[in-house]
Amino acid sequence: MRRWFPAYLALAAIWGTSFLFIKVGVRELHPLWLTFGRVAAGALVLVVALAITRDRLPRDWRLWGHLQVVALLGVVVPFTLFGFGEQRVSSVLAGIWNAATPLVALPLAALVFRTERLTARKVAGIGIGFAGVLVVLGVWQGVGGSQFTGQLMCFAAAMCYAVAIPYQKKFIAGRAGSGVSMAGAQLLSALAQLAIVAPLFAGAPPNPLDLSTDVILCVLALGALGTGLAFVLNFHVIRVAGVSTSSSVTYLMPVVATVVGVLILREHLHWNQPVGALIVLIGVAVTQDLVRRLSRKPAATADADPYR
Repeated sequence: MRRWFPAYLALAAIWGTSFLFIKVGVRELHPLWLTFGRVAAGALVLVVALAITRDRLPRDWRLWGHLQVVALLGVVVPFTLFGFGEQRVSSVLAGIWNAATPLVALPLAALVFRTERLTARKVAGIGIGFAGVLVVLGVWQGVGGSQFTGQLMCFAAAMCYAVAIPYQKKFIAGRAGSGVSMAGAQLLSALAQLAIVAPLFAGAPPNPLDLSTDVILCVLALGALGTGLAFVLNFHVIRVAGVSTSSSVTYLMPVVATVVGVLILREHLHWNQPVGALIVLIGVAVTQDLVRRLSRKPAATADADPYR
């Protein structure tokens, strides 16, 4: 665990806090330009890191093709959807929805990418998790309105991650190249896509001089930490501990998002939101057989995972 656990905790803290930064950023920025700004800042950090370490970007053009898919589904679309969603819901609720990622990732990994197997336990866990989704939505109160739309956008963002994770495991995780190189290539690919899409759908780019200091700092934090550094950490955790461990960071992210949202942004929680989040996390724990995995000896767990 010494090889991956510190990076795992750092990921939870960085990504859990990102929902606060997004909430502040969309006050003055279109979600597409917010995504462009954070990706540009993250790509700059990684390019500098590549230059300092004398590393280089991948040269396999087939790998670059796979990176375009991961950039679209793991960066461009979900980052933007969370921005649109947080125009309508709290950062706390957005963080809770992110916890649903493994519930969608598992059936996709089993049925589409053939990297996992569905068992009765995993199917039961998925059922428990989606019951928690209904609780978070508060379906007994009726559905509709801008908040419901915002929640669906956040859930759709989580579904994008759920596709990107097994895709990355199948086509990218086993390739040669450092985490910085892979993350840098992914962000540069996303930046190229956003350079085309953002002007078409969000109009002219904003004047940085018109933005408040808080928004500028949030964009830089999202880029340098939540997009640049975090992508390197995530590649490291996937390679050392495996994709299941990497995706389980969603257990901690809603906790971090809730704490910072309530304490810093003074956001309010309805009882069904934390209760539903807990049910979702129980479902995820069942699908990943968390109790048995934690009871293993560290050496046995490492040896059993071919992606370490």
